[in-house]
Amino acid sequence: MQQTRRLTEGAVLSGIFVVMLLLSVFVPFLSIVLFWFMPMPFIIFVLRHGWKSGMVMAVVSLLLSFFTAAVGLPFAIFAAAGGITAGELMRRKKEALFVLAGSSIAYIGGLVLLYAGSVLLLDIDPLAAMQDLMRQSTQQAESMIASLGQDPSENLEVWESMIDQIGQLGPLLIAFTGIMFALITQLIAHAVLRRLQMSVEPFPPLRQWNFPRSLLWYYLIVSIVYWIGVDEGTALETVTWNLFPLLETAMALQGFTVVFHYCYIKSVPKVIPVLLMIFGLVSPFVLLLARILGIIDLGFQLKKRLESDAK
Repeated sequence: MQQTRRLTEGAVLSGIFVVMLLLSVFVPFLSIVLFWFMPMPFIIFVLRHGWKSGMVMAVVSLLLSFFTAAVGLPFAIFAAAGGITAGELMRRKKEALFVLAGSSIAYIGGLVLLYAGSVLLLDIDPLAAMQDLMRQSTQQAESMIASLGQDPSENLEVWESMIDQIGQLGPLLIAFTGIMFALITQLIAHAVLRRLQMSVEPFPPLRQWNFPRSLLWYYLIVSIVYWIGVDEGTALETVTWNLFPLLETAMALQGFTVVFHYCYIKSVPKVIPVLLMIFGLVSPFVLLLARILGIIDLGFQLKKRLESDAK
C-alpha cells in the first residue's frame, strides 16, 4: 500500500514538474514565475520519501523532459539537483541556514556542469555570448549618443571595461546566481510546505545570523591582496577578483545583523532596519558602514557586548 502510494505520488509530482517545464519553455512570460517553483515537486517528494526515491523521480522527470521539451532539459537538471538536496536536508531536520548552504552548493554545482556542457558539447560559451550581446547593445548606445552630438567614449568607457571583466568574473556570477536562487526557492518552499502542513525548520531572525569568525581572516587577506594588486591575467588575480565581492557581501550582511540586533534590544520598530538595509543596496556609504560593523562583530563579538550593556 505504501509502495503504491509512493509511486502514485511520484508520478503526480513528476507530471506537475513536466507541465511547469513545458509552460516555461513554450510560454516565455510564465517562465519568470514558474522557474522559481520548479524545484518544489522534488523538495516535497524527497521530504516525504527520502533522497533515494527522489533520485528515481528525478530520472523519470528528466526522461519525460527529454522527450517532451528537450530544450528545457538543462533547467530540469538544475531544478532536480537543488530540489533533492534541499528536500533531503529538510527531511533530516537541518537548520534553515544549513539547508540554504547545501542547496546553494548544489545549484552552483549544477550551473558549473551546465556551463561546462555548453562549452564542451555545444561549443557555446554563455559568458562570451553575454559579452557579445552587451557589446552590440553598447554600440547601439554609442550611435544614439553620437547622434546627439556628444562624445560616446567618455560616457561608456566604464561600461565597456565592465563587459571585458565579465569573463574573469564568471565564478562570481555563478556563485551569486546559485546562492540567490537557493534563497528564493527556499523561501517559496517554506510558504508552500506550511500550507501543506509539513514540518520544516524556519529561518532564524536576521539578527541571529552569524558567519564563522574565520571568514574575517579570509576577508582581511583577500582585501590586502586586492588593494596591493597582482599581475594581470594570473590565477591569483582571478581568484581575488571573484572572492573579494563575495566576502564584502558577507561582511555587509554580518553588519546588518548587528543593526537588526540593536534595534531588537532597543525595541526600535522593525521597519527601520528593513528600510536601512534596502537603502544600503543603492548606497555605497551605508554598505561601507555595514561592512565595518560586520568586521567589528566578527572580531570582537559586538552583538554579545550589546546584550551585556542592555542587561
